[in-house]
Formats: sequence, C-alpha cells, structure tokens
Amino acid sequence: MTYTEVPTIEIEGLTKRFGVERVLDALDLRLVPGVTALLGRNGAGKTTLVRILATLLAPDSGRARVCGYDVITNAAAVRRRIGVTGQFAAVDGVLTGRENLELVGRLWGLGHRARARADELLERFALDPAADRRAANYSGGMRRRLDLAMTLLTTPAVVFLDEPTTGLDASSRLALWEDIRRLAGGGTIVLLTTQDLDEADALAGRVVVLHGGRVVADDAPGRLKARAWAPTTSTSSMSGGCRSARSRPGRRRPSSLPPWPRCRPDAIVGIRHPTLDEVFLELTAANDHRVAT
Repeated sequence: MTYTEVPTIEIEGLTKRFGVERVLDALDLRLVPGVTALLGRNGAGKTTLVRILATLLAPDSGRARVCGYDVITNAAAVRRRIGVTGQFAAVDGVLTGRENLELVGRLWGLGHRARARADELLERFALDPAADRRAANYSGGMRRRLDLAMTLLTTPAVVFLDEPTTGLDASSRLALWEDIRRLAGGGTIVLLTTQDLDEADALAGRVVVLHGGRVVADDAPGRLKARAWAPTTSTSSMSGGCRSARSRPGRRRPSSLPPWPRCRPDAIVGIRHPTLDEVFLELTAANDHRVAT
C-alpha cells in the first residue's frame, strides 16, 4: 500500500488516567515526517501515547488524528497507515526470514505480491543471504532488522519504534540506525521512544520530552542543548589543573573569574558541550515541582 498524502499526527488535549493517576494531561502535539524522539522518565506517558496513536488504547478525552484519520472513529484507516515495532522482535523463530515476511504479507492481503515484497525487503535489510534460515538461528541484530522489515511490508506512512536497539551490539545498532535514517528520509513519520539519549541525539531531528503527562520541551537536539547552558571551558596542564567555568545564556560571567583561564604556558584548553543526558536531567528536575503540585 502506498499513500499519497503527506503524513501528519495531530494531538489535541489528549488526556488519559489510570485510576487517580493522570498519565497524559491535556497533551497537544503535531508531528510531521522525520524522526522524532519521545523521551521521558518511566511512567511519563510515552508508551500510553504510542498505544493511543496505534489504536490500542482509548483516551479519556481529547483527540488524535493520524494522516487525518481519528484514532477512535477511523481506527481501521489508521491501522492501514501505521507500522509498530515493539521492544522485542515479533518474529516466529520456527519460520525462515522469508516465510516470516510472506506470512505478514498474506495477512495484509498482498496475495501473490507478498513473495516479491519479501524478496525486496530481504535485500534492502541485507538479510537475503539468510533468507531461508530459521529466524531462531538469527543474531539479535538480524532479528531486529527482520522485525523492522515486517513492519515496513505495507509501506506505512507512520512507524512507531519502541526502544528498537535494546540489547543490540554496537555494530548491529549502527546498522539499524542507518535503516531508520533511510526510512525517515523517504518521507515517513518515525516516532522513536528510547532510553538511550545518545541514540536520540544521533537519529532525531526533533526531541519531545514528556514529564508528568505534558510536553516540557520540544525542539531540535542541538537547540535544546544550546538553550540548557553554554559550553564548559576547562583547562589543564602537565603540572596541574587550572580554573574552569560554566556560563549560562543570559547570565553575566562572575566578575571573580578572568575573561579566560590563566594557566601555565603548557596548558591545554578544551570546550565541553552539554550532552542530551544532561539536558534531559535538567529539564525533568526543573519541572518536578509542577508535577508535585
């Protein structure tokens, strides 16, 4: 299935409670093609949001539309336009890689086209040499690539990836990152939930941070880091350390510090930029008081 519309996800006032706990709190968000990383502590509402968008869970109030279709009143149309890859590869180990793909293709109604589409994806994900091996004998990285290939059989307009590289070695993780970049480059919305902030920094053009069921940050990774604080200037020398300082945008540099660290002639001066982990910790800590109230 190929879709001609430009995919969008539109979320307005989305609220979901479990008992007395409000997991999503009047959430507003709009997503367009590209990789968006959805970050948040455990319990921040990430999985709940994805489940609602994937038509697996109904919100208490508000609305969400995927490619223009309401997730409640037009759930079948939404499902035809999305693909979901969970934390664990949903492949049948008894079947071969090709058989897994053909089975999903037939379930989607591709008929005689299922074989050709399976062959295309096996080649795309470099699985063709192992196409006729049982998936139980695949490595972790191969199983994840097969899982993603199964998600893409129908060319979905929107793909939800829930911690897709969990448990993969460095080589397999980098290979899967390239697959995700190609997918987003083709005009697909990729909503990535991950606990690996290096992964979010490497893949996402946009980072959305959920805290207490609300969006507390929404921007490109580089701009989030620039807004959080200015780079740290540090110096050191063979004979001992020198003064270092961190300045924040909009704040005057303390007068007690010199314009540039005064060190010995053999000093080495370096600038360390903040990481996305540090930005995430600062954002969530800064909003803890609001959640508590």
